Amino acid sequence: MKSSFRNFALSFALMALASPAFLRADNTGGSRPEEVIAKKVRHELVMLPYYNVFDVLSFRVDGNTVTLMGDVTRPVLKEDAGRVVKHVEGVQTVVNNIKVLPLSPFDNQIRRAEYRAIFGYAGLYRYALGTQPSIRIIVDNGHVTLVGVVNNEGDKNLINIRANGVPGVFSVTNDLQVARS
Repeated sequence: MKSSFRNFALSFALMALASPAFLRADNTGGSRPEEVIAKKVRHELVMLPYYNVFDVLSFRVDGNTVTLMGDVTRPVLKEDAGRVVKHVEGVQTVVNNIKVLPLSPFDNQIRRAEYRAIFGYAGLYRYALGTQPSIRIIVDNGHVTLVGVVNNEGDKNLINIRANGVPGVFSVTNDLQVARS
C-alpha cells in the first residue's frame, strides 16, 4: 500500500514537471505592470500581522509609485505598511498617507462595544469570520465609520442600526457597499 502510494505520488510529480510551460505559467503574463504591482501590494498589506477589523488600508498605483491611504490604530502598522510596500518588485516610490488614529481609551471602549453590537448579533457574525473580516470599524474621537462589503441592503441597514445603538458614539457614517449578486 505504501509503495503504491509512493509510486502514484512520484508519477504525479513527474507529470507536473513534464507539463507544458504555458499550463504552469503565472497568469500575470498579459497583465499591465500596474495590475501586477497592485496585486502584490494588496497581498503584502493583508499579510501585516497587526492589521485587524479596526484598521482600513487602501492604496493607489500610478506607474511605479504607490500611495498608501487609510486609518490605523497602531503607529507601527503605518510604518510596516510603508516598509513592506517599498520591497514589492516594481515599486520605486511609496507615499505613506496613512492616518494613525488617536490612542484613546474612550475610542478603544467604543471599538469593543461596536464589535460586540455588530458581530455579536446572530445574523451578522458571519461578517467577522475569516482572517480578514469584510467589515471594518473605524473609530476616530467618538465618530464611527463602517467600511466594507455586505451581502444585501437589509444587512447594511441592520448594521447601521446596531452601530448607532452603542452609547457614547457621536456619529456613525455607513460606507458599507452591497455586493453584486
